[in-house]
Amino acid sequence: MDYASIKELIKIINDSELTTFEMEFDGVILKMGKGGVQPSAITQEKVKPTTISKPSKIEDIKEEVVLEEEKGGTFVTSPIVGTFYTAPSTEKPPFVKVGDKVKKGDVLCIIEAMKIMNEIQSDADGEIAEILVANEQMVEYGQKLFRIK
Repeated sequence: MDYASIKELIKIINDSELTTFEMEFDGVILKMGKGGVQPSAITQEKVKPTTISKPSKIEDIKEEVVLEEEKGGTFVTSPIVGTFYTAPSTEKPPFVKVGDKVKKGDVLCIIEAMKIMNEIQSDADGEIAEILVANEQMVEYGQKLFRIK
């Protein structure tokens, strides 16, 4: 097989939908492949069981739960991932401040997601006890934003 024949074969394989080609001719093995990354072999490693040498302190967990219960009230959580804004623009005052009275359906903040401004409304009547997120902070789905008592 001469250079011109190999060149023509490469062109034919390149124009076809084949991703690999292998040929043996007069003791010469010709292998060709196209299309990016070759699949790698997947190996499964055995995971050693983990043992806990020291039990965690139940008192710490109980204390956190008690503190949460002592605060009481309703938490408004983020329904989406995005950027938290306290006001409709930098020139305007925030929608709410700590101590403000709110009614169910009042706008508390805006969360920007994919260039869309989503108004987040109060789930309950009450008073803003805490704002748990700073202006322009990224928030996660389900993250607590406000505590209303």
